Amino acid sequence: MREFELNLSAEELKKRTGKDYLVTKKFLTPDAPEYLELDEGDKKALVHLVKAANIIEQINMQLDCHDNLEFKAFLEREIKKGNENAKLTKILFDAQKGMNAVDTMSNKINLAKGIEELPGKGVFPKDLTKEEFHKILIQMINSNKIDEVKKILSQRSVVERSGKHLVGIDYVDKFSKECGIIADELEKAAETSTNEDFNEYLILQAKALRTADPTFDAFADKKWASLQDTPLEFTITRENYEDEMTGTIMENPELKSLLEKHNITPTPKDFLGGRVGIVNKKGTEALMAIKKYLPELAKNMPYCDEYEQNISPDQDTKQTMVDVDMVQAAGDVGAYRGGITLAENLPNDDKPSLQIGGGRRNVYHRQIRFISDKKKLQKRLDAILDKDQHQYYLDEADHWFTIGHENAHSLGPKKGCEKLGKYRNIIEENKADMASLAFVDLLTELGMYTEEQRKQIIVTVTADNFLKSKPTLSQAHRVRTVMQNNYMAKRGAYEIVDGKIHVNIDKVVPAAKEMLAEIIRIQIDEKFDKADKYVKENFVWTDNMELIAKKLQKVNKALNGKLETKLADKLAKIRD
Repeated sequence: MREFELNLSAEELKKRTGKDYLVTKKFLTPDAPEYLELDEGDKKALVHLVKAANIIEQINMQLDCHDNLEFKAFLEREIKKGNENAKLTKILFDAQKGMNAVDTMSNKINLAKGIEELPGKGVFPKDLTKEEFHKILIQMINSNKIDEVKKILSQRSVVERSGKHLVGIDYVDKFSKECGIIADELEKAAETSTNEDFNEYLILQAKALRTADPTFDAFADKKWASLQDTPLEFTITRENYEDEMTGTIMENPELKSLLEKHNITPTPKDFLGGRVGIVNKKGTEALMAIKKYLPELAKNMPYCDEYEQNISPDQDTKQTMVDVDMVQAAGDVGAYRGGITLAENLPNDDKPSLQIGGGRRNVYHRQIRFISDKKKLQKRLDAILDKDQHQYYLDEADHWFTIGHENAHSLGPKKGCEKLGKYRNIIEENKADMASLAFVDLLTELGMYTEEQRKQIIVTVTADNFLKSKPTLSQAHRVRTVMQNNYMAKRGAYEIVDGKIHVNIDKVVPAAKEMLAEIIRIQIDEKFDKADKYVKENFVWTDNMELIAKKLQKVNKALNGKLETKLADKLAKIRD
């Protein structure tokens, strides 16, 4: 049994696990009406879906860090011995779902001494450097090992050493035992779930977990993306924000040229999450209001005649949307690392289901977006926002903006933009934000928003875009907010007056349109150097950002958060 040395002091652990520093997002409880009102068959299905999600978490912990499972076992042994520091460390481990993370101040949190986060996380060999990675790939391509290189650079493989070379092992093969158990649970859920379409998806997803063939995943994803009127929600989320190794390939001209010559696309590795929930019909109806406008938005995207979009102005919109009351968020989708996922638009552009005519689906997480402390919110507004503009701040407006953001992922170039390397996700998230803002005026003209709601979205989003600290370049979701703040300030979309943000409302949308056009141009051109230059020019932490950050730090001490999943915990204990 492996031993570890805890990295955080008793004082630091007590602080970070205190209620002021570790916020709690509460998911459904066993007495929640959303659960109690379900048909008995769906209640039984939830048991199996929760168990499936929890096993997905075990897989993702191994993808995230080579040492996660051993460290977890160590903590559990120490807790039995009465080690209080191990108990507090386990709270943080469970919250961030791993040993290593960042907090809201962009500080790296390492729970064990001597074990830091690797660029390749747990999907590449521990001792593999960027330079050696590039060198081995070049040698393998020159040795005509083209198929092997394609497997190594697939989004669904774990990379291991094989002599002087590397091999890519499909995660269904690498974790065949776990995937088989998940498949069993999904098939059991399909036996009792009351919705035929949902059951068909579960069976397809189970099949995809038994055979390492992306075609099976494509069929499952295509079916999942078509689901609209189902009582339950289950998703195996596959996103690739965590892999910092694959993106470095575009920095090596020789390797980049060889890959292009042999038509090999380096796709960042997927990390896995398991989402389980109950579809909220009322919330879903509100989401669907935007669907009829999506073709019009597609027509108004910059340079729309130069690329294909997932949303076509001339065809049926293949976009489903559901608002979900959360039961479980396991693995990557539930990792609270300075923040947590509010919603997702899947499958991503690199997934094969989009190539066989599949659509996309937005899932919104109700319990994660809820504001639990209105008093703290008011203190924040008092500290950072012009008092005359408090009337336009509405936390629900941030949800409206998120709806626009998620749908915007279906707009713009359909290809994955892998040639942008490590900037791919920063550029894509920036695009989604700017499209959401850029279309506020158009959607107001079309009748989606009132003039009052237009102002609420613009003011709320601008105020919420300020961070508590400067992020690192590896934090795509935060880097893009700094870029936007810098860009907006230069165009007079906001200013700092007497130490507070004043939003020049009529300048925000034009600035967003301008930035959106620049972003789309970068995605179309797919030039790494151009993306590198654009991010570095705009990722500037200004004195005004630091001023607001200091104020935010005073009114909000939270460094991280955790999930409280009482219903899921109860269901996971039920035996078949």
